[in-house]
Amino acid sequence: MAGEEHRAAASVRSETGMLLDARGLTKRFGDILANDRVDLAINKGEIHALLGENGAGKSTLVKMFYGSLEPDAGTISWQGKPVSINSPAEARALGIGMVFQHFSLFEALSVVENIALALSDAGDMKALARRIEEVSTDYGLPLDPNSIVADLPVGIRQRIEIVRCLLQEPQLIIMDEPTSVLTPQEADRLFLTLQRLASEGCAVLYISHRLEEVQRICHHATILRHGQFVSECDPSKETPASLARMMVGTEVVGVSLGAHQATGGTVRLGLSNLSAKASTPFATELRNINLNVRAGEVIAIAGVAGNGQGELFDAISGEMRVDNDMVRFDDVACGHKGVNWRRRKNAAFVPEERLGHGAVPGLKLSENIVLTRHSTRDGLTGAGFVSTTKAGELEQRIKKNYDVRMSHDDPEARSLSGGNLQKFVVGRELDRKPGVLVVNQPTWGVDAGAAALIRQALIDLAREGSAVLVISQDLDEIFEIADRIAVISRGYLSEPEDAHTMTRERIGLLMAGGAEENAGAA
Repeated sequence: MAGEEHRAAASVRSETGMLLDARGLTKRFGDILANDRVDLAINKGEIHALLGENGAGKSTLVKMFYGSLEPDAGTISWQGKPVSINSPAEARALGIGMVFQHFSLFEALSVVENIALALSDAGDMKALARRIEEVSTDYGLPLDPNSIVADLPVGIRQRIEIVRCLLQEPQLIIMDEPTSVLTPQEADRLFLTLQRLASEGCAVLYISHRLEEVQRICHHATILRHGQFVSECDPSKETPASLARMMVGTEVVGVSLGAHQATGGTVRLGLSNLSAKASTPFATELRNINLNVRAGEVIAIAGVAGNGQGELFDAISGEMRVDNDMVRFDDVACGHKGVNWRRRKNAAFVPEERLGHGAVPGLKLSENIVLTRHSTRDGLTGAGFVSTTKAGELEQRIKKNYDVRMSHDDPEARSLSGGNLQKFVVGRELDRKPGVLVVNQPTWGVDAGAAALIRQALIDLAREGSAVLVISQDLDEIFEIADRIAVISRGYLSEPEDAHTMTRERIGLLMAGGAEENAGAA
């Protein structure tokens, strides 16, 4: 459906009251046409999905609604009147709020201080703190207003973004991958909140690659492909497969596990009674974790955010030092060793937070490659010099092999969409063919096609003889790729169980505290 047919459909839906009406929005970055004459209409009380592959133009479009970008052509009407939205402040004044995929928080400040900065009239800080507690609790996303953001896990930081937006009482909320770092229970509560807001007349523009939740909560969907409108539909009448097909233009190929070769395989990553005190009042203590990841297998660790996943990753990667014998790579003790030593032992690591931890925002992609591979045998460095030619060749190879879409060659990391940056960060480490790979939330914020690509690459790496450890909150992903599954809860890790016999109910029980009783050697 396009042109007049699309406008006619929008007119039919407008009977409940048009809130935002965009016509012919176009935005160009150099030679890249990010949005090409896009039409989009959102009604009051509607949860409207905006779907598309990574790089389809979704983020560019909503940034024009929020005043972060100015359209090159086209018009935006708000409640029937043409408007020019020149800044986020103007968007908020109209009644448009946005929850960003990449957090915009000051880590050195408290929750209440971060939220106060976004409010035009924050008033008394104690009163604001009480309001934050009331609103966050009411919406099922409880926050401690006095917590320092730097001490909080990613899932709690997402809550801050959502509550900060809700406190501004918007008429339209733009949400970019809001559940990517939420637990299933938190996501369920968020859905109830969105449905309540919609019943009160608030509209939600919802960007997500989790098509099951789009199908579950959204009233309407607009699909973009390569910057253009290609289709619209009622998601409740579609399937995740049909939605993915509209986004990609072809069928999305599923993941193949292949033959599991891990039985009796060499232990490539070993954790022995791994323990670590909590480094801050908001961190989680690791408690006697035992785990062996063997050549040829994928082990997945499930768990609710904030139960020690970040601390476990830091201990394995070398960002947090522990007793020497607690961590072993290929039977060499390395608890005292740093991350570069571990990389030289052919280990690779993909952290949860891609922008700021996985990549430096202001550096080019080739420079970010050097940061994690300068100590490996890639020919990137020698005699104190960096080979920019070699770094550029690697950037092009990763771009091609993992379909990283960008406006021009070798851009700064922060210029990529979230999903494309994720593909780059994961691809950079997979490209090394490491003997041990540890990845935290591998497909956070990527589309169905890219998720399948990454998951298949993880399986293929294991089948080639590597040991792959995946930390994920996505149970669908875990069951799709894992040979064995363990659960982390309150810093305890359960003994891994065969993925073919593990059930969601069993995982739920372990998440609820059973991991402590089921902890043991693996």
